Amino acid sequence: MKKFLLIICICSVSLANAQVDSLQLKKIENESRFKVAGRVLKNNLFSVPGDFSEMGKTFSKDWKRTAMYAGGILGLIAVDKYTTDFLHNHIEPAIDYSLPKTKVFNSNFDWFKGNDLYISASIASLYAGSFAFNYEKGQMAATNAVKSLLYSYVISHVALKTLFARNRPYREGSDQDPSEWTDNNWDFGNYHPIYFNSKPGGTGMPSFHATAFFSVAKVMQMEFDNYWIPYGFISIVFMSDFPSHQHWVSDMVVGGIIGTIIGRSVVLSSRKQKAKENKGLSQHSKKKFKLRKQLIPQVSENMVGLHFVGTF
Repeated sequence: MKKFLLIICICSVSLANAQVDSLQLKKIENESRFKVAGRVLKNNLFSVPGDFSEMGKTFSKDWKRTAMYAGGILGLIAVDKYTTDFLHNHIEPAIDYSLPKTKVFNSNFDWFKGNDLYISASIASLYAGSFAFNYEKGQMAATNAVKSLLYSYVISHVALKTLFARNRPYREGSDQDPSEWTDNNWDFGNYHPIYFNSKPGGTGMPSFHATAFFSVAKVMQMEFDNYWIPYGFISIVFMSDFPSHQHWVSDMVVGGIIGTIIGRSVVLSSRKQKAKENKGLSQHSKKKFKLRKQLIPQVSENMVGLHFVGTF
């Protein structure tokens, strides 16, 4: 009587996938700092469209909330004369301190000197330290902060200042030119060519510094899940030279709101881009290790059977 022999080779797909995930995790942990830095920069580049998409969603997903904010801003503008006078005459004299002034590269570029240097130097130090220790989250936070600063410049300084063209508040007893400064809180529409550098006339709303500082603070708060350190730090820097900002109160509030939206949108977009890349990598791994089953009949003088072959 012929002997029947059934030969079955079974490969566990779940075990294979678990091994793939483990190997992939180990590979990521062992990546060189240059690969990690490259991945971070790639994320920042590819997430640019998503940055603006997230900004748009902030306004469009809840029109009632957007209308409430718009109404609140109009209310602040309406009382700007009183709140700004109070700021100039009571709050600013009470906040009387300054930070040491310095500059790097002997440069006159704003972010390489003065108070702005405290923000840019902190971001640069965070990135340098994170690169040295191959710390991906730190690199992501630093590069997102830089991106937020760039967006703040384009959106607040270049676009919105030109669009609103609001004159800055006049200070009593100063020698400011009346054609560039005003005591009228509704003095909008003083249109001018796009100013790429800081100038007084028609550049009141929004405050670029408030936009930039709050965008960086929001990025750091979301990346490191901490409110006190980033907002405390930017408050100390921002208030150390209050009189130099020369803005209506509403200018600074609007700048802070825009900066918060920018920082939040940048972080959310980068997270979505990272999740998308991880999903694509996972799908690629699954496809690469896909099990293919094949039954092959086998007949010989001593046996009749089937071979079950799994290839992956």
